[in-house]
Amino acid sequence: MPTPLGAFGARFTARGLARLVFPPDLRGTAARAPVLRDQEGKRGRRLARELDRFARGRPVRFGVPLDLSGGTAFQRGVWRALSAIPRGRVRSYAWLARRAGSPRACRAAGSACGANPVPVLVPCHRAVASNGPGGFGPGLAWKRRLLALEGFELNRKGRNR
Repeated sequence: MPTPLGAFGARFTARGLARLVFPPDLRGTAARAPVLRDQEGKRGRRLARELDRFARGRPVRFGVPLDLSGGTAFQRGVWRALSAIPRGRVRSYAWLARRAGSPRACRAAGSACGANPVPVLVPCHRAVASNGPGGFGPGLAWKRRLLALEGFELNRKGRNR
């Protein structure tokens, strides 16, 4: 799915979007994400429009159904909490752990972010460590880029500049 950020790959199940793969090249040039499965159809076209809008820095409410059935109950709780973080804001892994019902499970919340199969739609780029930006599967440069699209500049301590 081509966007101004590069071509994303997607895999759908009967339930919805089960996996989103980032372009391998942050520059968004000719880099291509692997095609994981047929991306044609109504859901694929809708996702492509929504990703394009997001990549252009516009607010978007993703409406593509998601299939998060591969996650544990705790992971799904963290993913629900991530979805509650407003655009252009960040929250700590501790905040996510509390929202998921396990206040002492900060590291597990960070791991749940790393296991998120549909980044951007479940905005794990909005999660930070208490002492810095934390991690991000596709890379910290991507995390910074996605937050910048939302008007948030991530500094070394995980806060807005």
